[in-house]
Amino acid sequence: MLSFPPALQRLIKELSKLPSVGEKTATRLAYHLVANDKDLARSLGEALQQAAAQVRLCSRCFFLSEAELCAICQNQSRDGSMLCVVEKPVDVLALERVGEFKGTYHVLHGLWAPLRGQGPESMKIKELSARLATESIKEVIIATSATVEGDATALYVGRILAEAGIKVTRPAQGIPKGGELEYADDVTLSRAFAARSTLQV
Repeated sequence: MLSFPPALQRLIKELSKLPSVGEKTATRLAYHLVANDKDLARSLGEALQQAAAQVRLCSRCFFLSEAELCAICQNQSRDGSMLCVVEKPVDVLALERVGEFKGTYHVLHGLWAPLRGQGPESMKIKELSARLATESIKEVIIATSATVEGDATALYVGRILAEAGIKVTRPAQGIPKGGELEYADDVTLSRAFAARSTLQV
C-alpha cells in the first residue's frame, strides 16, 4: 500500500499531537510546509527550537517568561496585595487585554479534574500556599473557567485561602454584554441573578 515518505509521516505524526489538530489537518499542514513553503518550514523549525530553549515559567507566578521573573512580576507598580488565580497563561493575556486588574497573578497550569486523573498535586497549589506565607496578599480573585472543573477548583483553592484568613472573591458570571435572555441557559441566568448589582441612575 502506497504511503508518504517516512520523514513526512513523522512530521504528520508529530503535528497531530498538537491540541485540536487531527490527522487530516496535520497532513495538510505537513504537505504545505514540505511541498509549498520550505522557507516557512525552516523558520518555523528555528522558532520552535528558540522558544523551547528560551521560554520557561516565571519562578514566582508561573506565567511564561524568558527571564527568572516575568514582566508582570518585575513591574514594581503592580498591587502586590491583590492576586488573581487563573488556569493557564492565555488567561493572563485575556485579563491584561481588558486592563482592569492591576495586581499580580498565579497560574495553576491545570484544574482539579479527578475523572481525568488531575488532582491538587497536578496544579501549582503548593507554590500558591508558599506565596501566601511570604507575600502580603490581602485578596485573591479566583478566575477559573465557569465549568464544573473550574468551579470545583475554585472551591478547593477557596477553602485553602479561607483557612489562611485571606479574602477570596470570584468574578461575577452571567449574561454577556449584548446577550439576550431567551438564549441564555439556566445556569447562566441563575448566576446572573445571584451576582446582580445596584443600577446606577
